[in-house]
Amino acid sequence: MENSFIKRFISTVGAGVLGSALTLGVVANTDLLQAKMPQEKTAAVTENSSTTTNIIPTSTYSGSTLSDMVEYASKGIVGVSNFKTNGNRFAGNSELSEFGTGSGVIYKIDGNDAYVVTNNHVIEGAGKIEVTLEGGEKETAELIGSDALTDLAVLKISASNVDTALEFGDSGKLRAGDTVVAIGNPLSLDFSGTVTQGIISAPSRSIEVKTTAGNWEMDVIQTDAAINPGNSGGALISADGKVIGINSLKIAESGVEGLGFAIPSNDVVPLLEEITKNGKIERPYIGISLADLANVPYMYVQNIPQEVKGGVMITSVDPTSAAGKAGLKEQDVITAINGTDIMNSMELRKFLYSELSIGDKAQLTVYTGAEKRTVELTLTGKTPIE
Repeated sequence: MENSFIKRFISTVGAGVLGSALTLGVVANTDLLQAKMPQEKTAAVTENSSTTTNIIPTSTYSGSTLSDMVEYASKGIVGVSNFKTNGNRFAGNSELSEFGTGSGVIYKIDGNDAYVVTNNHVIEGAGKIEVTLEGGEKETAELIGSDALTDLAVLKISASNVDTALEFGDSGKLRAGDTVVAIGNPLSLDFSGTVTQGIISAPSRSIEVKTTAGNWEMDVIQTDAAINPGNSGGALISADGKVIGINSLKIAESGVEGLGFAIPSNDVVPLLEEITKNGKIERPYIGISLADLANVPYMYVQNIPQEVKGGVMITSVDPTSAAGKAGLKEQDVITAINGTDIMNSMELRKFLYSELSIGDKAQLTVYTGAEKRTVELTLTGKTPIE
């Protein structure tokens, strides 16, 4: 009875702990998809890198004006349509229809194939993905892989109608005030190839987002170039025609203008390489689902000592995981990992993904009621459910 109640409670909490609004730039046919900024914290998982190994453009921008640069770069920007199943397949009336649209960037041509980077939230849950090229040609795309936490996805299409792949620049060299251009498809493919100009408002920010893989803190570039729903997955481009960011989201609150965000190219490049190689980003795995202690009803935490100021409660355990083998149970409370205090689930992910690797040992400080103990486990590489 208790376990049933807390699982219902956790389900409600997981859907309801929300903060300032963020708009993810994919356009749905009925509504604009919106995400919220949760109150917890996490961190990015990859180290910055300016390496562009195996990311090879087929042409180089050599124009002298902004218009020349935009004309060149636009050839590498595509529309991305997400088709989902409507109706009831058991009733025999299901069909694929366009659910939403976003943008993408052609970043590599390899023989007969061209590779496109877009946002995970643009293609998530798609039954079919269609890419529309600058010239209007449509190609059915193969999903190579994606990652919800970093909001990136890699698509593969035929290169038969593709002649331009854009080059990644070094986002580590950006300064506030640098001129940038955003190219994408705001609102729908009817506005494909829309160009907006602005500046780098801040070369490095951390924005808290809620993803289907959990709460996350995304490292982003802030710009005042207009980024609207549908721009997601499009390019933020420097004055020399190089992609220095993948547009991802914006603040969407009354009275707020000019707060758009892009994933830095130095984060994007190594992630694309790993997604292309493995179909996903592999991260350390404990094997637990969590709820922030601050959101758990008092009746479930009343026996925890007063000196405990924060932590996470385990709501489910994968019995085959490291957590299951170490004896962790539902309603156990984790307050620290390797001696570092953990206030919430996002802080746990931050430490787990940035400080530890698959195969490392982790020591968890755990409370079962008033009883405190240390649990040691070895991290595996299974896709996390935390």
